[in-house]
Amino acid sequence: MPYWRLSGFYFFYFASLGALIPFWGLYLQARDFTPVEIGELMAVIMITKLIAPNIWGWIGDHTGHRMPIVRLASLLSLFCFLGVFIAGGFWSFALVMMLFSFFWNASLPQFEAITMSYLREQIRRYSLIRLWGSIGFILTVIALGFMLDRWGVKVIPYFVLALFFGIFVNSMVVAEKEAVIPEQDQGSIMQVLKRSDVIAFLLVCFLMQASHSAYYAFYSIFMEEVGYSSSVIGQLWALGVIAEVGLFLLMHRMLHRWGARRVLIVSLGIAVVRWILVGSAPENLFLVLLAQVMHAATFGTFHAAAIHLVHHYFIGRHQGRGQALYSSISFGAGGAFGSLLSGYLWSGVGAAATFWIAAAYALVAVFIAWRWINAEEF
Repeated sequence: MPYWRLSGFYFFYFASLGALIPFWGLYLQARDFTPVEIGELMAVIMITKLIAPNIWGWIGDHTGHRMPIVRLASLLSLFCFLGVFIAGGFWSFALVMMLFSFFWNASLPQFEAITMSYLREQIRRYSLIRLWGSIGFILTVIALGFMLDRWGVKVIPYFVLALFFGIFVNSMVVAEKEAVIPEQDQGSIMQVLKRSDVIAFLLVCFLMQASHSAYYAFYSIFMEEVGYSSSVIGQLWALGVIAEVGLFLLMHRMLHRWGARRVLIVSLGIAVVRWILVGSAPENLFLVLLAQVMHAATFGTFHAAAIHLVHHYFIGRHQGRGQALYSSISFGAGGAFGSLLSGYLWSGVGAAATFWIAAAYALVAVFIAWRWINAEEF
């Protein structure tokens, strides 16, 4: 298994995420966009995540060749991102963000399927590869936080461009790996999607990502308004992902001992508490730090358990579209819904109420997961 080549892709991909998610809202604010416009522009990234993975997932499943898709998508996202430097108003900026994110969002689900093909029966070791994505995220938010304090938000697009180049270069060194086709056919993908536990699982992923959207779009702005510097904000983001890395190192043991369903439900419960803390006590540094440590569960353990469940729900020739559906419904539909709504809520009812509503999404997801996700197999 090409451990370092697989890990390298995650490193650069999530490093770019570490530049875009925590700091892109600050960049948009500096470009004089309003909170509603920021919410809408962040939703553009999520909407393309709803569409792009399914288009490319269908192509990948039918051709059986995923790495050419990853390489092409990585190259086109790099070129499209150059439009950020010439875009002016809201609509031109929205067009550029739609184009680069359409291709950027296409590559990860296909690469996840390739990683699963390499791991095969060692699926629980996925977290040991994925943790390098978290390390890339950590290094980015720390470095970029200090760079913003020194040079301002103008450095953000250049930093992202360099990371997109790293994604493309790394995609060139990973070889294709065919998925293992099971002896027993799973039937059409629509048969899989009609199962109540699969519907419940995808709805839970939608709600969990919707609950994160206010955090992704407005947390840095919120902390800056409270009085934290850019470097401290970067360190807060890094703290959450450092905690996530620690759990990734133990994740394969946790899944073996407790099962993906139980890990999923506990992660959702912690999300409820986390968003209440974020919205209610931004001046209390101890509670701010505690809430950031909870990122290990709300993203880390949740994502690893979700990938584990996708691998079991969608097998063989459905693996690529299964990963695409997970990405598009959670990060795409859930993220777009949450980003749009949080932009309006932020302007209408304020930060605290926005995060309390995010907690409500996660609470509903707890009930759905407990009631409908199958306990027997996972």
